[in-house]
Amino acid sequence: AKLTGKLDSTDADTAVIDVNGVGYLVQASRSTLSRLGPVGGAVSVQIETHVREDRIALYGFASLSERDWFRQLITVQGVGPKAALAILSVLPPDSLATALAAGDAKALTRAEGVGPKLAARIAAELKSKAATLGLADSASPATPASLALPQGAVADAVSALINLGYGRSEAFSAVANAKREMGEGADVSTLIKAGLKELSA
Repeated sequence: AKLTGKLDSTDADTAVIDVNGVGYLVQASRSTLSRLGPVGGAVSVQIETHVREDRIALYGFASLSERDWFRQLITVQGVGPKAALAILSVLPPDSLATALAAGDAKALTRAEGVGPKLAARIAAELKSKAATLGLADSASPATPASLALPQGAVADAVSALINLGYGRSEAFSAVANAKREMGEGADVSTLIKAGLKELSA
């Protein structure tokens, strides 16, 4: 479930972690690999272990939330560990939660090997997880992943920002933050103005 040792080496999608003289090959997302620090330094990662007939594979994560999202992603038909790591390489946990809450399947297609059909399936099946999966160690406490799916004034404001050329996820995030600051009574025009202000900042 966890490895703590010294970072022996890394490449594009794996790291070798030396634990008391034994080197463990760990597959990881680019975001996790970028957080491991220099070769020779102390390192600790959360581990998901998969046992198959021909091999034992270790998947490493810099945070519990990334590991939890990995577990959720591989429950979707057509998403194996490689695709899940590819998604987490382009969408860290807070960004993934925001994209799913916003229904932004297009954001998922940025991951290598994830086409529009698979992205749509992931978005549909995991949409509800965006509001329930914990992001306690997220670097962005203002992430709107815990908000309900957009409706009413929020949905209209998000739609308006999308029509102005902003991506669905960034529009959703800006409007959700505006709603949090202004309260439930904020109308569409107020949310649009506040969202535009945040997006232009």
